[in-house]
Amino acid sequence: MSDNKNDIAIKVSGVKKMYKLGQIGGGTLQADLQSWWARVRGKEDPNSKIGEGERSHGKTFMALNGIDLTIYQGEAVGIIGSNGAGKSTLLKLLSKVTAPTEGEIDIYGRIASMLEVGTGFNPEMTGRENVYLNGAILGMTKAEIDAKMEDIIEFSEVRDFIDTPVKRYSSGMFVKLAFSVAAHLDSEIMIMDEVLAVGDMAFQKKCLTKMREAAKEDGRTVLYVSHNMNTIRQLCDRCIVLDKGKVIFEGGVEEAIEIYLGDIKEKLMHNDFTKREHDPWITADIKILYLDVLNNSNNIQFGEKFEFSLEYECNKSIKNLCFRITVLKPDRTPVGTTTSTSFECTEGETYKRSFVLDTTQIAPGDYIFQIVAFEPDNIGNQIRHDYVPKAVAFSIYNKDQLHNFVWDSRSWGFHVMPELKEIK
Repeated sequence: MSDNKNDIAIKVSGVKKMYKLGQIGGGTLQADLQSWWARVRGKEDPNSKIGEGERSHGKTFMALNGIDLTIYQGEAVGIIGSNGAGKSTLLKLLSKVTAPTEGEIDIYGRIASMLEVGTGFNPEMTGRENVYLNGAILGMTKAEIDAKMEDIIEFSEVRDFIDTPVKRYSSGMFVKLAFSVAAHLDSEIMIMDEVLAVGDMAFQKKCLTKMREAAKEDGRTVLYVSHNMNTIRQLCDRCIVLDKGKVIFEGGVEEAIEIYLGDIKEKLMHNDFTKREHDPWITADIKILYLDVLNNSNNIQFGEKFEFSLEYECNKSIKNLCFRITVLKPDRTPVGTTTSTSFECTEGETYKRSFVLDTTQIAPGDYIFQIVAFEPDNIGNQIRHDYVPKAVAFSIYNKDQLHNFVWDSRSWGFHVMPELKEIK
């Protein structure tokens, strides 16, 4: 990463964005004026809900609360965080859809942004006319747009409808054309906000490839917001994690994903679940209390089995209690699932059982697993009695059996298949 000021694409310094709540929003201009006039006279708002009064009046919401960022030319940067963290607000500020309440944003280059399906499109105009409109907004001449038009149409896969008003497009067609325009017209910075979730899988893959090419080969800067950690992994060189309007991490993609997902990092031998809150969709007739690792540590050799014990209490007599274990990567990508035999338990009793999880074909790496205690019914459904989403963390190491290769799970997967044998 360069520290040369000339290589900076975006510089964000002390940016805050505050929204005032309760000032407008009566549904009509007349209602808003009524509410304003009542506040001026110190009267009760005639449009407030019963029991609400002035509770929301004058409240503020800090969508962004002091953001400092430097994005360099040619970087592909992911922005992740939970809903309400401030991701979309940040992109709107960068795209100049809205202005910051405080702070400065310096942008070096033209921005092509796609914050939602069809951003910047006029629904009454045809697809072709909207391409010219978007190009003109970016400062391109008609001749420059003409030179790009065929590539845009070909990539968008909407050639048969390019001269149809876009208000008649499906959401998938909309996003295909909108992305194609953003990707092909001359801009130094591309900003994308989870828009690829609308397109089909083949088109999503094509878009990711195009964005990688834009960053790696064309030297364009890409900012990408997504809740899909796999696409963040495939596209981004660096990642920013937002939480409650602040940057809580800026750095490597894998570490950012781990922080965002909040998965357990400590590999504990003794795991206590007694103080957790139960999900509303379980019966709580079974309560899993503890998990103890029976191996010497949570780090096991490739080919070794993972042994553990479960202690649980039974709040209702159950004849066919089963446990399901799903092994996951830290980003919650499922690796495999196994289910125990059934057990009988008696109301008021506490049980401790030991299990062995066969990990002999799971690739080296870091993992967690979740536990579901369930009871199958007579028609093939499952009654879920308890659920522990992050029960234990463990690692598989030692690659002797893999010819000393460093296992590349992104390319090879998480399952080590049996040795390839020659047919004689």
